[in-house]
Amino acid sequence: MDHPIQTSAILKDVRYEIRGQLANRALELEKRGYEIISLNIGNPGLFGFRTPETMRLAMIENLAQAEPYCHQKGIFPAREAVVMQQQNRGVHGVTADEVFIGNGVSELIDLSLRALLNPGDEVLVPSPDYPLWSAAVSLNGGVVRHYDCRHENRFVPDVSDIEKLVSDQTRAIVVINPNNPSGAVYDRGTLEDIVALAERHGLVILADEIYDQMVYDDAEFVPMATLATNTVCLSYSGLSKIYRACGYRVGWCVFSGELDAAREYLHGMELLSALRLCSNVPGQWAVQTALGGFQSIGDLVETGGRLHQSRQSIIERVEQSEFLSVHPPMGAMYAFIRLDPRFEGVLDDQAFALELLEKHHVLVAPGSSFNTPYSDHFRITTLPDTETIDVVFDRIEACLAPYT
Repeated sequence: MDHPIQTSAILKDVRYEIRGQLANRALELEKRGYEIISLNIGNPGLFGFRTPETMRLAMIENLAQAEPYCHQKGIFPAREAVVMQQQNRGVHGVTADEVFIGNGVSELIDLSLRALLNPGDEVLVPSPDYPLWSAAVSLNGGVVRHYDCRHENRFVPDVSDIEKLVSDQTRAIVVINPNNPSGAVYDRGTLEDIVALAERHGLVILADEIYDQMVYDDAEFVPMATLATNTVCLSYSGLSKIYRACGYRVGWCVFSGELDAAREYLHGMELLSALRLCSNVPGQWAVQTALGGFQSIGDLVETGGRLHQSRQSIIERVEQSEFLSVHPPMGAMYAFIRLDPRFEGVLDDQAFALELLEKHHVLVAPGSSFNTPYSDHFRITTLPDTETIDVVFDRIEACLAPYT
C-alpha cells in the first residue's frame, strides 16, 4: 500500500490521556520487569476493593436469565430499582420508562449526546473535566465550551462566568458532582444557580453523579434532579465506583424534570439503544441488590474508613511537602495536586509525569489531560493504602528535589 490509512478527521479534537501515551509507556516498562505504581485510573478492583458479595451472588443466581438479549433500555428490575432510588432522594414523576441502562456511564454519555446534538451545537463543559465529556461532544458533532472551575475557588464554578458562555447554539450544560478530577463537591447554592441558568436558557442539564455517595467529612451530595424541575435533566450513575464493580460495565441514565419537553429526546435515546441491542445483561442483575441493600460505601468514606484514611494520608503528605499544594478532596476518589510556582517554566505537568514514571516508576495523570488552560497540576487516585501512598510521595519528593 503506497499511502498510510488516515484516521477520521473527527478524532482531531479527541483526547483521553488517562489511558494515553504515558499509560502505554508504563506497560512497556512493566514488560521489562519494572514494578509500576499506577495511580492514573480510579479502578477500585486493582487496589483490593471487592464488589459486595450480595451483588456477585445476585448476578450468579440469574445467569440463566442473562443469556438472551434484554429490552434495549435494560431489565425491568434494574430500572425499577433506579426509580426507587430516585424517589427516595425526592425526585418525582420518574418511571422505568425514563431509565436507560448502559455499558457503563461512558456509553450513555455518548448515546445521550448523539441523540441531542446537531453539528455546531454547543455544550458547556467544566474545566478541569472528565475528558470523556469533551471527547464525546466532539465525536457527536458538537462544540465544547469550557467553563472554568478555578483552583482559587476550590474548583467550584462561578455561575456568572458560565452564563457569559451561553449563546444561541448552546444546548446543554455538563455538571460533574462530586467532581472528577478535583474532588470538589458543589454546595446547594451553586447547584441551584446552575439550574436557574439552565432554566433561563432552556438548556438540558447533564448531571454526572457517578460518585454520588462518595463524600467526606461535612460535604453533602445534592442530586441535581431534586432541583431541576423546569428543564430537562439527565442524571448518570452506575455500579463502577460506589459499588466497586467497574468490570461489570453497568451504568444508568435517568430523565427527569420537564419530561413533556423531552419526549422526542427520549425516543431518540430509545432508538440508539435499540441499535446496540442491549447492554451487558449479567451485570444488570446486580443493580437491584446494590441499590436496595446495605450501602457499604458509607463505612469506607467515614472517619476511620479505608478511603477516608487514604485521603487523609494524601492531604498530610502534601501539607508536609514544600513542592506541592492541594485542596482537600471532599468527594470522589482523586486528589488534584498543584506543583509549586517555583517549577513554572522549568517543569510542567507532562514533563513531571514522564520523569516520575521513567525514573521513579509512578504513573500519574497530568492535569492538562483534563482540558485545563494551565499545566501545573496532576491527578492521583486516592484508592491505594496508606503505606503505598507514603512510597508514592517519597518518590514524588525525590523527583522534584533536584529542580530546586
